[in-house]
Amino acid sequence: MTRRLEDRIAIVTGAAKGMGAAICLALAGEGAHVALAARERGPLETLARGVEKLGRRALVEPTDVTDETAVQRLVARTREALGGRIDILVNAAGVTGPVETPVWEIETEDFDHVLAVNVRGTFLPIKHVLPTMIAQRYGKIVNISGTSGLRGYKLRAAYSSSKWALRGLTRTVALEAGPYNVNVNALHPGIVAGDRMDRLCRDKARKRGWTPDQVHEEYVQEMALRRVTTADDVARAVVFLASDDSKNMTGQSVTVDGGWDV
Repeated sequence: MTRRLEDRIAIVTGAAKGMGAAICLALAGEGAHVALAARERGPLETLARGVEKLGRRALVEPTDVTDETAVQRLVARTREALGGRIDILVNAAGVTGPVETPVWEIETEDFDHVLAVNVRGTFLPIKHVLPTMIAQRYGKIVNISGTSGLRGYKLRAAYSSSKWALRGLTRTVALEAGPYNVNVNALHPGIVAGDRMDRLCRDKARKRGWTPDQVHEEYVQEMALRRVTTADDVARAVVFLASDDSKNMTGQSVTVDGGWDV
């Protein structure tokens, strides 16, 4: 059977670990060649070997997504190394910012940093990839937002603001890029099992005087399915949005959260 993304060219930001790495491997498993972008070279090189074991080409390109020159280099290197096209862009780079912190206690620098990585770091890859997608009259953009972009999120003002901004960016770019056969959608994971979730549980527990297990259980009990989202759950949804299975979906918010937001 033909794989859904056979010989497509993808860029994934935030690729080094966790959810980003799972997305890269899922795209490669469906036949895509992948440009891997994140700050640290070492984890990217490890991931590249995993992509190559699947018989796909991998480009390692350390990138600060808030740096426009670095993003331009990422796009140019992808075109040069992987065949001139860019068919898929997955914006998975992001930071969590302050937790359990009321808005009046958030440091301005921390707020600015979250918006710079999560919003500017999504805007810049879109800006520089879209001309290629428009010229080829084909493209799939998937922005990793979060369920905190679907409702208010107490004590997480910086993070929630950035994820709401991604919804607006996604819908607006969908309108602008749609006439060129470019789909732009947002994926909203709930809390995802892994190092970031563990760190978040520890941080919240420390602020509350709880144990990390208590914080984790609170999350689970808020989910209709009573199970935490995995990186593989997110990766499978990205493959759907990056494939022609979703060819008539654009400007949408797709939620994968075990029923946290119902």
